Amino acid sequence: MIDIEITRTESWLRGRYVARVAGKDATGELTYRKLGVDAIVAEHTGVPQALRGNGIATALVERLVDDAQKDGFKIVPKCPFVKALFDKHPEWAPLLKKSG
Repeated sequence: MIDIEITRTESWLRGRYVARVAGKDATGELTYRKLGVDAIVAEHTGVPQALRGNGIATALVERLVDDAQKDGFKIVPKCPFVKALFDKHPEWAPLLKKSG
């Protein structure tokens, strides 16, 4: 198991999680845009070839889910990878933003 450090940065309308692995220059990321004050749209998860196969994309989504639980926001999983993980984790369903 590798040690993954994930940081979160935000601007007024957008944000991203960046995953770093010690000894590697490449980074993985999950980008999102804010949907009001209580929801975000997870738009893209990307991990370069040099880091694939280490669970980095999953770790990014898990951090997003942890932050949603802690900070009280909902998630719209536009990114296919984020959506696939939500489909595998029915216990995350309360974090989904309902349409309407």
